[in-house]
Amino acid sequence: MNLAIVYTSKTGNTEELVSFLKDLFFKKKITVQLFRIEQFPLQDLTAFDGIIIGTYTWGDGEIPAEMLALYRAFETENVEHIATGVVGTGDSFYPHFCGAVDAFRDMLYVHSQLAVTLKVEISLETKDLDRCRRFVELFLKRTTGFVKKELLRTIL
Repeated sequence: MNLAIVYTSKTGNTEELVSFLKDLFFKKKITVQLFRIEQFPLQDLTAFDGIIIGTYTWGDGEIPAEMLALYRAFETENVEHIATGVVGTGDSFYPHFCGAVDAFRDMLYVHSQLAVTLKVEISLETKDLDRCRRFVELFLKRTTGFVKKELLRTIL
């Protein structure tokens, strides 16, 4: 499986979250390429079997400007074969907690094979570790099922 985590992080909280997720995938013997959004080869988007997006939320629930090109690429490219997940950090003080996660979730549900989402209050804490493990398990479970179904279609 060709899996990538593409993220942006303003305060380091989202970076910590996606790094932890990468380690969890590694423990399951899954290799993951970790990209800051500035390093991600957008032209290769459709070459991945799975992409997890990590984002903070800007302002009152908006997607950060640096993530908009990725968002638009998912809307316009043929990505229906890609399993996706979205994670993010945010502050529930704001009216739209982790609004960028919700915006990506809604769009990915339509255009890709959305597997799972995860929102973390401000920064990763002990109480979030089991939720992260569950995120990885669900992503792998749903991705494996989808990949098998696609292989069957190809063979038949």
